[in-house]
Amino acid sequence: MGADHPTILIVDDEAPIREMVDFTLSADGFGCVGAGTIAEARTLIAEISPDLLLLDWMLPGGQSGLDFAKALRAGSQHSQIPIIMLTARAEEADRVLGLEVGADDYMPKPYSARELLARIRSVLRRARGRAG
Repeated sequence: MGADHPTILIVDDEAPIREMVDFTLSADGFGCVGAGTIAEARTLIAEISPDLLLLDWMLPGGQSGLDFAKALRAGSQHSQIPIIMLTARAEEADRVLGLEVGADDYMPKPYSARELLARIRSVLRRARGRAG
């Protein structure tokens, strides 16, 4: 997607959270697409190749967000998509594990909208640096 209006894929099984994040990010000029399952996320990644993935850890369907992040990083054609884990799992061990499997950043819920936007911009800046 374009650098002026990056597209963010929000993967969370709770529609109200997807809608709240979408509202926050859209108001700041980001394009947003939501997925409630890993299967939906896979389809959308293939269709739109988002600029960044906001990923919940606990998702239905047998594969966690953590498993999905690990799979994406393990040689997928989309392995360079930046990932921010946005999850209720807030323990230090969870944060470390999320970063170790390939997340670029990790934010526990509840989150501050200002901090989320700052972290998204930071991760996107770093990703552009890697691509350039």
